[in-house]
Amino acid sequence: MINLENVSKSFNVYKKEPGLKGAVKSLFKREVEKKIAVDNLSLNIKEGEMVGYIGSNGAGKSTTIKMMTGILVPSSGECKTNGVIAYKNRQKNANHIGVVFGQRTQLWWDLPLTETFLVLKDIYEISDNEYNERIDMLKEILGLDEFMNRAVRTLSLGQRMRADLAAALIHNPKILFLDEPTIGLDVVVKEKIRNAIKEMNRKYNTTVLLTTHDLSDIEELCERIIIIDKGKKVYDGKIRDIKQKFGYMRTLEMCINERVDFEIVKKVIEEKFNVTSDDYSILFKDKNLSIKFNGNKIRVSDLVSHMMSILDVIDMNIKETDIETIVKKIYEHEVEV
Repeated sequence: MINLENVSKSFNVYKKEPGLKGAVKSLFKREVEKKIAVDNLSLNIKEGEMVGYIGSNGAGKSTTIKMMTGILVPSSGECKTNGVIAYKNRQKNANHIGVVFGQRTQLWWDLPLTETFLVLKDIYEISDNEYNERIDMLKEILGLDEFMNRAVRTLSLGQRMRADLAAALIHNPKILFLDEPTIGLDVVVKEKIRNAIKEMNRKYNTTVLLTTHDLSDIEELCERIIIIDKGKKVYDGKIRDIKQKFGYMRTLEMCINERVDFEIVKKVIEEKFNVTSDDYSILFKDKNLSIKFNGNKIRVSDLVSHMMSILDVIDMNIKETDIETIVKKIYEHEVEV
């Protein structure tokens, strides 16, 4: 569905020395620096997949999406979307994709939302039956009825984002590109948008590429994640695999009804699990005992059982390393992928 083979994209950036002298010099001679935004990137996304595409600011995410959608032309390599080279077949490609950019809108600012959707219906040549079926579904899952007759400029950010997603889905695209679709939105609106994306994927097998800094969106919607850094792909695989590989540290939090003898707790952990102090740490404050441990060497159920046998436990909670922490370590090169 989406195929990139050794795709690179570079830009020429003009350099200017500081001050008046630099400004005058640049009038006669401009120094050019080549900036590589995407560097020899290859990836393959199958029909119906929902994939998280993430990276730090300036990593090359938006540049990649713009090449996939046909806005930008690759400097080298081949970029195909739904079997066509996007920049060579922009109109054909546009008929099969939907795009939502969190900071930009494709809605007509002064038109009521109903009129905007009717304009899009004519642009994409959607039949009356298909349009009515799809708009009814989008109204239901996105909660559009309350503002369907209002001008776009009067909508709140959350309402506009829901309307933008509906506009991107109204022609039933085969591929949906989402760039920060839930930025600045509250929990309720986020949930509506996530449910709409899931429903379109379930009902129409829509392929989704999601770029966001909100990794809870990635975990909620995607099984596969692609991480890019400085224009290069550094990880491509299942979220559960990266969690198992780098997210093995877990934390057992307990509220206990007594003082803690650290030596007894340490002795139990080291003798029962044959581990060293590198594999766990203990913190106690105000009757709250926290044990951070290596989940590859210590089973959660066994640790809980042993702690229950030596402590008067009132309540407990298990925390896993979240995907955000893992990705941060990858960005900062604390782990090798």
